[in-house]
Amino acid sequence: MNNIKQLFFDQSKIFSTFIGLSVFSLFILMIRMKLTGSYYYLFLVWNLFLAFIPFAISTYLSFQQKLNTISFSVISIVWLLFLPNAPYIITDLFHLQYSHPIRIWLDVLTISAFAVTGMYFFYQSMLTMETIFKKKFGKTTSTYITPLLIVLVAFGVYLGRYLRFNSWEILSQPLSIFESCFEIILKPKAHYNAWLFTSLFALFLGVFYYAFKNNSNKKAS
Repeated sequence: MNNIKQLFFDQSKIFSTFIGLSVFSLFILMIRMKLTGSYYYLFLVWNLFLAFIPFAISTYLSFQQKLNTISFSVISIVWLLFLPNAPYIITDLFHLQYSHPIRIWLDVLTISAFAVTGMYFFYQSMLTMETIFKKKFGKTTSTYITPLLIVLVAFGVYLGRYLRFNSWEILSQPLSIFESCFEIILKPKAHYNAWLFTSLFALFLGVFYYAFKNNSNKKAS
């Protein structure tokens, strides 16, 4: 019972941070809309909502003590399918190429605010799931699962940014997604950019995740 109370208290602090970051991101976006009269970056709100989904799923799982293996596996797969949406917001910096030189600094701040919030969701969700995996599969197994998940997330971001696949399209057009994945895996030389992006983006996510994890562990001790 005490563990559940502590978990609820920890999650309430995390949600408070989430609310603060989200409100700040929306505040910056509204300033941009007021100054430019453009609603172009409203898509960031939707992207932030998608980033919140895996965070919500991992939080839900952290409170479920008696889920059977099938239910846990299904929910975890859904979590993984939506997880790339969180760090994906970083790649929205791609839209800076359309920014006016005079206001590019404002666009950088706007996208960065949403990207930082998305990364917070990603790292917090990963940390929660790693704790769950440790309890279910043991510390050794979870040690290997985490890097694999980070690589899969990086690959998912590539599929979303460059091949324009969405998380829910695994249901609407699974064959197209699988064909694209197998094409990239089986013909690495022809898809050099996909491998390069996945490798470097996974390294980027991994380095900062372990820094985030180390900092979180120091606060908990």
